[in-house]
Order: sequence, then C-alpha cells, then structure tokens
Amino acid sequence: MIALGSDHGGVALKEVIKEYFDENNIAYKDYGTQADVPMDYPDIAKDVAEKVLAGECDKGILFCGTGIGVSIAANKVKGIRAAHVTDVFSAKMAKEHNNAQIICLGERITGPGLAVEIVKAYLESEHQGGRHQRRVDKIMAIEN
Repeated sequence: MIALGSDHGGVALKEVIKEYFDENNIAYKDYGTQADVPMDYPDIAKDVAEKVLAGECDKGILFCGTGIGVSIAANKVKGIRAAHVTDVFSAKMAKEHNNAQIICLGERITGPGLAVEIVKAYLESEHQGGRHQRRVDKIMAIEN
C-alpha cells in the first residue's frame, strides 16, 4: 500500500499518479487534500510519514508545488528518509542507495508524464544494502 498526500499545490499531480495506480492495480491510500481545498504541506507530510512509520503503508509519495516543502517536513519525522526527486535516476537512487521510504514531487516543476516515470522507477527499485546500508545507518544515527 502506497500512502499519497498533497497540499493544494500538488493535488493535480497526485491525481495523475492515482490514475496510473488505478490503471495498474497498485494499492494506495490518499490522505488528502482533495480538489483545491487549502492544506498546509507540513500537516500532510507529517500524516503520510507517520502512516509509513507505523507500517500502515509500505511507502509514501508526497506532492506540493515544488516538492521541497513536503520533503523538508517529512524528514522532520524521526525515522523517515524522504527524497525530493525531479528525475528518474534520482528516484531510483533514492531507493537503491538511500532506502527512502517517501519520495516528494513538485507539480510546478515536474510534468505529468515524467512524474509517472519517476514513480515507476522508485516503485520498481530495491534497496541494495551493503555499503549503502552502512551509510543509511549513519544518516539515521544523526537523528539521535
């Protein structure tokens, strides 16, 4: 199950990803916002990050105008690694090297076709472990 969340600046891009998920039978839960209902991005980022940490969802995808705000906010939740991604390679590396549980995209900077390719790359990638896990452990130790 993939947790999805956006503020009002990312809702249209989130809808594109939901359509892709529906067409490909990918399970997701949309934690909001809907339509153009104003939502503060820190609130939705915190909610999605907590759902991922609790194991209610395996991964998360957050959207706002740039992807930056939701990334910063999600990374404030202890235990979360959220990566702001703008291309396919970064999405792949976010999972393979950094074991990011959440990726963050910006509706104002990433077109719908590219967003689908980014999400596909992230979901198809697996964490490589080994030297990368050692580095992830060091990142997580910084929180403590």
